[in-house]
Amino acid sequence: MHTAIQVINPNSSRAVTAGIDAALAPLRMAGGPDIRCLTLAEGPPGVVTQLDVQSVAVPLAALADSLSAQSAAYVIACYSDPGLHVLRERLSQPVLGIGECGVLTAMTLGERFGVIAILDASIPRHLRTYAAMGVTGRFAGELAIGLNVQELAEQARTLARMKDIGKRLRDERGADVIVMGCAGMAAYRDELQQSLGIPVVEPTQAAVGMAIARVQLNWHGG
Repeated sequence: MHTAIQVINPNSSRAVTAGIDAALAPLRMAGGPDIRCLTLAEGPPGVVTQLDVQSVAVPLAALADSLSAQSAAYVIACYSDPGLHVLRERLSQPVLGIGECGVLTAMTLGERFGVIAILDASIPRHLRTYAAMGVTGRFAGELAIGLNVQELAEQARTLARMKDIGKRLRDERGADVIVMGCAGMAAYRDELQQSLGIPVVEPTQAAVGMAIARVQLNWHGG
């Protein structure tokens, strides 16, 4: 029976998956679909390069296929949306990428969105996505905190850098809403939003919220 929203972390970090799972607690409700968080064991420690993005598409598709009988929807829990169109092509259920959903949600909360990336190397790849989405007119900028996925677990340093970058995006680039550009940042949303005083979008929450609506309202499409 198709009952669960499968939230798949395409890197191999179980700590990142645990953080995502905790961040989704407010979206678990009586009468709603089951929300399950999974780790792609074959994935790299972090999805950082274009090679990482493309290398996880096939194992992601295999995992999604194996879960199809019990899945109402899928969420790819990586800001680069690896394998998004591969899964959409193969599966009848809704497939949502957190990068796309995070940006779309941000544009409902403000006029100009800024993005906090983990590494400078990720930014050109993200810029290509914004251009393909046609949203560059609403894009304030993207800056990196200079930490890799594993280092995000160092809470004090990570939060301090995110606050600093968030303030720069707000004050220097004119962002009135911030998107957290990595699923590994999930634990820091509430503190960051309180510090910045503007909306902060955690993209996996945004994507799962959309998936719940798709499932509950029986909306179909890609």
